[in-house]
Amino acid sequence: MPLVKEDTTTLTDEELVHRYRNSHETTYIGVLYQRYTHLVFGVCLKYFKSEAEAEDATMHIFEKLITDLKKHHITIFKSWLHTVVKNHCMEVFRKESVVNKHQSKLRYELNQVVENEETTHLEEAEDKDFVLQHLKTGVESLKEEQRTCIELFYLKEMSYNEISNITGYDFKEVKSNIQNGKRNLKNFIQAQK
Repeated sequence: MPLVKEDTTTLTDEELVHRYRNSHETTYIGVLYQRYTHLVFGVCLKYFKSEAEAEDATMHIFEKLITDLKKHHITIFKSWLHTVVKNHCMEVFRKESVVNKHQSKLRYELNQVVENEETTHLEEAEDKDFVLQHLKTGVESLKEEQRTCIELFYLKEMSYNEISNITGYDFKEVKSNIQNGKRNLKNFIQAQK
């Protein structure tokens, strides 16, 4: 049950921010959400070109306001919010760019190992299933966290962030598990020669 009993619709943005900072009552953020959700969504849509991604970003931005408004002294809320939205969108693009770059490189490297091993084993055993069996066994021999990250990354084609959300590992742990798992998988396959 909200503690706010006044008519908040007549308050300025800055008054809402000030009262939120003093009371931590999220009703004030709710009023800001009603006023600006369409604008935030519009800016996000301009960046992401996808309604679903723009909706997710809009919700994420307003969730962050709950903590950010306690930390920052804001003189003009609307312009500050616009900057927050642009920065959020750019940060998402930067992270996705780095993740996509690493994802492509890791896929290429793993595919190279598989293709090289397939050629070697096909020449020796003339049996593609032989290679696939070693690959499957190699993945099963990985530590659980490495196996989980490798399977989600390569088989489900998930991003580092998606894997982090599902597993609870932070971004660096996901990256490390994939790199170490890939290295261990290469070593396992090469040991089968």
